[in-house]
Amino acid sequence: MTALRDLIGARIAANGPITLADYMAEALLHPTLGYYTTRTPFGTAGDFITAPDISQMFGELIGLSLAQAWLDQGSPTPFVLAELGPGRGTLMADILRATAKVAGFAQAAEVHLIEASPTLRAEQASRVCATWHDTVTTLPDLPLFLVANEFFDALPIRQFHRDAAGWRELQIGADVTAGLSAPAPVALLDHRLEDTKAGDIVETCPALSAITAQIAQRIADHGGAAIIIDYGDWRSLGDTLQAMQNHAPVDPFANPGLADLTAHVDFEAIANAAAPAKYTRLTQQGVFLERLGITARAQGLADKLSGAALDAHIAAHRRLTHPAEMGSLFKVLGLYPDGAPPPAGLDP
Repeated sequence: MTALRDLIGARIAANGPITLADYMAEALLHPTLGYYTTRTPFGTAGDFITAPDISQMFGELIGLSLAQAWLDQGSPTPFVLAELGPGRGTLMADILRATAKVAGFAQAAEVHLIEASPTLRAEQASRVCATWHDTVTTLPDLPLFLVANEFFDALPIRQFHRDAAGWRELQIGADVTAGLSAPAPVALLDHRLEDTKAGDIVETCPALSAITAQIAQRIADHGGAAIIIDYGDWRSLGDTLQAMQNHAPVDPFANPGLADLTAHVDFEAIANAAAPAKYTRLTQQGVFLERLGITARAQGLADKLSGAALDAHIAAHRRLTHPAEMGSLFKVLGLYPDGAPPPAGLDP
């Protein structure tokens, strides 16, 4: 039992059941008790490990892809180099190091980080000199070159279960337990009636389309590119809500504020919100990194290593790229302006 669970329970007792999205928002971002506002969850000492923590190669190659997009679009100066949900700042630090030798890139770049957590902002500031924002809406009106790695999976979702009478929404009720609403038509899921049947589960992310549209409009208006990496697939189907604590799965409703809550990303929804920018084909992370030359980079780094360090390096390369690990679970989608080439490593 946590203090935040008591607060959520009191809210439900006073006002009735809440949606899963409302529950996730409280559990992750409550101002004083939320998961992201009170801790640094990344790395071996946290609850989960992201790709930038696995190897510097991940951030280096993303940086070079963004730099190539910048060159392809005429090296605009100045421009915004941004990250959504920058974690500990490791990814952006690796991007900046890898692009330091791209002529003019570092001098033209204005680094902006979109981060709501004061705790994580302090961690990021120890690695990167940047300007911080709560949302993308306050970014400068400049060409935007952006990366979002494991950002969209942490946005609150709603979950709907289809039955013969309509859709039943997952709700959090008395004693902070999950249940289903009465069946009813749901207009935003009318397009899913053709490809689902009774017993199927569909998840939607209320904030996803608005955030994507804001990024895409800036790229269409001013130039730039976005590289979005996350686990998920082209279209939502099934229950993908999960909670992680100490690198192990736990009950999502047992200890809100102490566990990370995520769900698989619906990349089709991102693509649908991308106009007037263009979007690339959805690509497996392993394929994306191989196209950018991760194996050659890994071999170059391996020449300087031996023993346990070499073993760890080989394992990191495998973890990022192999289909049985992150290579196929994680997908990559790019956004870019009409008339420009897609970001390196991705196909139009």
